[in-house]
Amino acid sequence: MIERLNRTAGIAALIVALLALVLAVTIPAGAKTAHKAASHKKAARAKTAATIRLANGKIPAKFLPLVPRAKAATRLGGFTARQLKGSCSPEAVDMGTWCLDASLYPLADDEVGKNDFFFASQKCAELGGWLPSAAELLGAVQHAKLASTIDDDQLTATIDLDPTDGTLDRREMTSTLITTEAGSSAAGSEGVSDGSKGDPKQGQPDPVPLPANPSPETLQYVTVYDNHDRGGFAGSQPVSQPQSFRCAYAKVEGAEDKDVN
Repeated sequence: MIERLNRTAGIAALIVALLALVLAVTIPAGAKTAHKAASHKKAARAKTAATIRLANGKIPAKFLPLVPRAKAATRLGGFTARQLKGSCSPEAVDMGTWCLDASLYPLADDEVGKNDFFFASQKCAELGGWLPSAAELLGAVQHAKLASTIDDDQLTATIDLDPTDGTLDRREMTSTLITTEAGSSAAGSEGVSDGSKGDPKQGQPDPVPLPANPSPETLQYVTVYDNHDRGGFAGSQPVSQPQSFRCAYAKVEGAEDKDVN
């Protein structure tokens, strides 16, 4: 019995000795690793601090964290600077301070033949823009595919490619107006309505009724065409004459993220 106890005690002593050996090896190694990581972290902080240079005796703002109020101050009404920056819609050409439709206005079936000067002006206003002038279209000739002749390059101009309705040269309307005759009546007239009376205080006689002429043939809009990216004038047409057109727009905040102008 005593011999068995001595044997058990000997085994226990051996186990304790082995555990002591393992701890003696692993604890210094772990401590060494932790010490090494701490040293690297400290060195990284020291290196970062060493590379910061004071500007006029102050730490540059880019090295200072933003507080919640400062983060809110970088936005206006919840919008970022990019969202507030004026831009053009994906369907328009960016002309710097304004936008121009990249293509001609697509007439609906019930609008065909109605696209005269009045229609184009009102449609562009309805869409939030305006009918561009001859100068604006000619200035955009190298950026937009203006209507042009059938021998122009279809990659840089809008030409007639559908033979089913004929193959014709194209031009487009501008807001630039001219008159083909002299005198005030050349620009139209509201006429004199039947029943109009003169001012008796000034001794005016009753005016003679005259028909109105709101769409005179003498008042015409200038048309332009691409002309191989050089731009060109394509004559004028009466304001009552239908013609292809496109619209211009002011830049809008976040327009490039929208589906409409």
